[in-house]
Amino acid sequence: MKVKKIVAPTMTEAMKRVRKEFGADAVILNSKEIVEGGFLGFFKKRNIQLIAAMDPQPKRTETTNTIQKVSKPTKASQAVLNENNGDVVREIRELKKWIEKHTIQQNVIQYGDFDTIFKFLLEQEVNPEIAGKITKNVMQETLKHGQDSESQMRTALKQEIKKQLANCTFGGIRYDKKFVHLVGPTGVGKTTTIAKIAAESVLKDKKKVAFITTDTYRIAAIDQLKTYAKILDVPIEIAYNLEDYRNAKQRFKDYDLVLVDTAGRNFRDPLYVEELRNMFDFDKEFETYLVLSLTTKQSDLENIYSQFHNIPIGQLIFTKSDETSQYGSILNLCISHQVGISYITNGQDVPDDIKEIRVDSLSEMLVGDYQHE
Repeated sequence: MKVKKIVAPTMTEAMKRVRKEFGADAVILNSKEIVEGGFLGFFKKRNIQLIAAMDPQPKRTETTNTIQKVSKPTKASQAVLNENNGDVVREIRELKKWIEKHTIQQNVIQYGDFDTIFKFLLEQEVNPEIAGKITKNVMQETLKHGQDSESQMRTALKQEIKKQLANCTFGGIRYDKKFVHLVGPTGVGKTTTIAKIAAESVLKDKKKVAFITTDTYRIAAIDQLKTYAKILDVPIEIAYNLEDYRNAKQRFKDYDLVLVDTAGRNFRDPLYVEELRNMFDFDKEFETYLVLSLTTKQSDLENIYSQFHNIPIGQLIFTKSDETSQYGSILNLCISHQVGISYITNGQDVPDDIKEIRVDSLSEMLVGDYQHE
């Protein structure tokens, strides 16, 4: 068996190098984030390290009750099962024994198909533990019903993703809360996203909408929101302090929806979140959406979410889906924190480049180009 360590800046690049080195039959034995380089604590580089393997001569066996051949797990796949990678791997190892026991009844299903699912999820940058759990459950469901076609495998994968997200709330503005705050780090597109939500509410749902902005750190952000307000013919108030904010709330108390744009600051600064908590009354009239970019690496997304743990986050909004083809970070955050998604944006055009997300559309998006080999 050939085993090699691959180090790359991203999971996507790492998987490309694995495929180039070993081809489509490669198996990922282990993956982790590593930190390299640096000088006096600065300029450290984060990379993804994969341990990949391939058996150059996989063995096949033939059942006595059928003329069809059934693939046995390759040595590389067996190495994955023997790898001490937590409870998920141990459960997969136990399930593998169950597969072998029932292989006569389900002889048309290739064990390698499940490796394909696992590798696909890793390529989408799904957390390995989550990917292993989903793969294990798809294996059980597939074997139970004897499914082996591409459409059946895709369906089983989508259904399992939906089960994993069953406790998360999806969907856009419901107008049950008058005030909606958008919070998040700088550069993720909060102001443009507010304009898109407002346009949909005004033009499609015929709601009475207003803007409040507390982003007084950037003049450009105020001017941008003023421009959108003028186009949509909605009022806007600028809140430089808590008193301004409360006055604006009072002015707009009879509106259907008040969208509040907050300052985008360095999410690593705890004072930023503290300022938000002091500025806003997070009571029953309010809902808060955390806006995140899909181009942000997974470790930073986790850090951002953790930084906002003292603020009641209702749902997530993901931006810049047009700038990436990996959506695993969505699944990672939703499952890890049991939080749902309201919108995903895919460009700068207002009001077009925004999509309200339901669990069905999200599972379809996540499965994407999966092909069972």
